[in-house]
Amino acid sequence: MPKRAKELGSLEVKRLKGPGTFAVGGVAGLALQIGRFDSRSWVFRYRFNGRRREAGIGPYPDVPLAKAREYAREARQQIREGVDPIAHRQAVRRRLLTFAEAVNLYDAEKAVEFRSAVHHRQWRASLERHVIPMLGAMAVGDVVLQDVMDVLRPIWTTKTETASKVRQRIERVLDYATVTGHRSGDNPARWRGNLDLVLPAPTKLTGGRNYPSLRLDDAVRWFAALQERDGVSARALEFQALTAARSGAVRFMTWDEVNFETGLWTIQPGREASKIPPSGRPHRVPLAYSSRTLLTDLPRAEGTPLVFWNTRGGALSDAALAAVMRKIHEADLRAGGNGFVDAQTGVPAVPHGLRSTFRTWVGERTDFDGDMAEIALAHKVGNKVRQAYDRADQVEKRRYMMAAWAAFLSSDGMQETEKTEAPEAPINRVMEAG
Repeated sequence: MPKRAKELGSLEVKRLKGPGTFAVGGVAGLALQIGRFDSRSWVFRYRFNGRRREAGIGPYPDVPLAKAREYAREARQQIREGVDPIAHRQAVRRRLLTFAEAVNLYDAEKAVEFRSAVHHRQWRASLERHVIPMLGAMAVGDVVLQDVMDVLRPIWTTKTETASKVRQRIERVLDYATVTGHRSGDNPARWRGNLDLVLPAPTKLTGGRNYPSLRLDDAVRWFAALQERDGVSARALEFQALTAARSGAVRFMTWDEVNFETGLWTIQPGREASKIPPSGRPHRVPLAYSSRTLLTDLPRAEGTPLVFWNTRGGALSDAALAAVMRKIHEADLRAGGNGFVDAQTGVPAVPHGLRSTFRTWVGERTDFDGDMAEIALAHKVGNKVRQAYDRADQVEKRRYMMAAWAAFLSSDGMQETEKTEAPEAPINRVMEAG
């Protein structure tokens, strides 16, 4: 029978001199390690399945003698029950993954799927601002409905769109934690059959609002006012109106995306702020004659590939384009007009709303195919099966549509269509503006 170590008291442990490893008694295997420079830490030595194992307990005196003995007794009991204390502690630590750690792990695994670097930054920023301060230190397995409610309630009615995105992102992180074995049970951030029972629907709070758009009857007058304005921001907004593109795609547009011979602007998948996912296809935009003329008349900045640039050579901001639109609206009001507002809400129109104006024009004033308009807006058309088999982007047909749209904006009738370099094809009838 092995000799049992003498059970030392707290004062005796304090007086131990090193370096060396000293059994302190009370529980077999418990010892204090003392380093060359008097560093001290607890260690528990044991055998499990014939193997010698050594578990660190923590530094002395941060972990006092009584606490070290308590851990050693629990470990001995686990050994008697056939459980390896080290493996058990590692499993507990895995289960106690914090929400902040889960965010980092999910980010590392899924970062390649974000549609752009901007979207990635927005995803992180929303969680770091609204969620991490409240849930970051919590174990993901401990997050319950009330915790999610505590995050969402303060912003649900005042910042509904942001709150809805935050909820979705919490749900995704917790789903990831469940799949990787760090939590179990229902997801407390799930909407259907869960949060929808205790929070008002986002669409009820926002009214399902879209971006404020120009009224069709105001479009020609607005476009004429825009063309009278100088500056790169005004030309960027004009180009956005002519192409019905997203603001980000225009602001980060580069010269190598434009082919003047074919009259095409090709937005590459995953390009900064284009909102086309990395797994998607390039989006080709046929350029009407006036769009190409606008580009050829633009000054080019040295040291930047950007088509539209600020005074420092960087990309224009969303605010720069919005400012041009706001100034046109305010100038019209000062001149005794009604300004340029959304027909339904009366709110001043914004750049992104130009896409809705284009879509309304196609549906109400032309015979162009609705699917073709959706393709022009870089929207998905049809179900997933149709998307898999129908990969045509109808770019040649869309040339006539974009030429007719440019003609409508400039109030030149069909002269614009005659200027386009598209091959001969039947031209859809464009209804009178009325």
